[in-house]
Amino acid sequence: MNLFEQFTGFIKEENLFLQNDHLLVTVSGGVDSVVLCALCRQSGLSFSIAHCNFQLRGQESERDQEFVLQLGKEYGVETWIKRFETETYAGENKLSIQVAARELRYAWFNDIIHGECSNTANDLQAPDSRLPAPRYILTAHHADDNLETMLMNFFKGTGIAGLRAVLPKQGNLVRPLLFARKTNLIKYAEEHKLKYVEDSSNASIKYTRNYFRNELIPAVRKILPGVEENLLSNISRFREVEQLYRQAVNGHKKNLMKYKEKEIHIAVLKLQKISPLQSVMYEITKDYGFTPHQVAEIVALLDSGSGKYVQSDEYRIIKNRNWLIISPRHTQLSQNILIENGNQDLTFALGKLECKLLSLNNGPLSASSDIAQLDAAEFIFPLLLRKRKQGDYFYPLGMQKKKKLSRFLTDLKLSITEKENTWVIEMNKKIVWVLGKRIDNRFKITPKTENMLQIRFTGNG
Repeated sequence: MNLFEQFTGFIKEENLFLQNDHLLVTVSGGVDSVVLCALCRQSGLSFSIAHCNFQLRGQESERDQEFVLQLGKEYGVETWIKRFETETYAGENKLSIQVAARELRYAWFNDIIHGECSNTANDLQAPDSRLPAPRYILTAHHADDNLETMLMNFFKGTGIAGLRAVLPKQGNLVRPLLFARKTNLIKYAEEHKLKYVEDSSNASIKYTRNYFRNELIPAVRKILPGVEENLLSNISRFREVEQLYRQAVNGHKKNLMKYKEKEIHIAVLKLQKISPLQSVMYEITKDYGFTPHQVAEIVALLDSGSGKYVQSDEYRIIKNRNWLIISPRHTQLSQNILIENGNQDLTFALGKLECKLLSLNNGPLSASSDIAQLDAAEFIFPLLLRKRKQGDYFYPLGMQKKKKLSRFLTDLKLSITEKENTWVIEMNKKIVWVLGKRIDNRFKITPKTENMLQIRFTGNG
């Protein structure tokens, strides 16, 4: 089977795209992308070309840009060209040149296919407005690229997903040459007399990939002549292993994770029965910014006391009695809100407050913890709605002695996050109501009360 037949067969086997889809082929000018263009043309596919000039190799970068422009004219296809200030972007964002170039190119490619890319002074050839926006981004990554990626991931320690390397299709990004060896691409180019350009930086081992390509793999090949084919077979097996692994992990997640508004609650007793615990814990927590190095700390929470926690940049995992709670760290709002008068509605972080001044003859008193009914004669406006803070105390309804709010909340067996999201209403530095929990005894309805201030709390969701 020749390369063209393998190409069309791979597209169908992997369901990469449809024959009538308009495609965006990313072209550097090297042999890989030139062969990809030729195969797309031979297949009768509709495609446009996109080329990034990162302005990193002086005249060579300009040569590549001109080559791709001429290739687009030769094929009669729409050609996009973009010049990037790569070094400036890398410096401003504290990125390596490689990472900066990757961010810039994929952001631009996605802008093109989403129709969000307009002509600028740096777009040297305008798009054809008669064509539909491309549906998929095609790159010329091939089998040799993939085995290099697998080896780099192995040494970095990226797990099963890293060992199966990149996939033929991920979202709108398609790699239709992953089946092909580099030698086969060069052979196709020679047979079809395709012109292409060489990137001199490919020979430099200062880049990690080039070291693997030019030094490590050739050294291993001297001892194990079939190393590349063996690695490619492993990639295929690891891809299937990852599918089985993902199915098992998703089953554990469904059984363990209980979603409560912005939090995830996981029963400690269920977790302690899981095997392998470390792997399942990592898969649960990685989406919340936790690293593999933190897994042991998180597992240790299972045997710790309440209140212990491990945190990432955005989340905390807190031990609360028989639960682990994954909670956002930065969702708490600290603003203070004034309640100007006794007839006012307002919204805040937790929900809505409805305040009304009523005659005590308006009906029976409410027993709901979300409704505070208070002696209106005791109030001087404005009142202050705020988050609880350290040192707060009040006189809980039915008690003649003051009690620290922190102790009151602990007695209610609230989690740390529930405590942090406790709000109070105060007047002249006296707490009137702990929202949804208890009013202050000093502001209760008495036999002498004529009018009451009623405050109804309705929580979000």
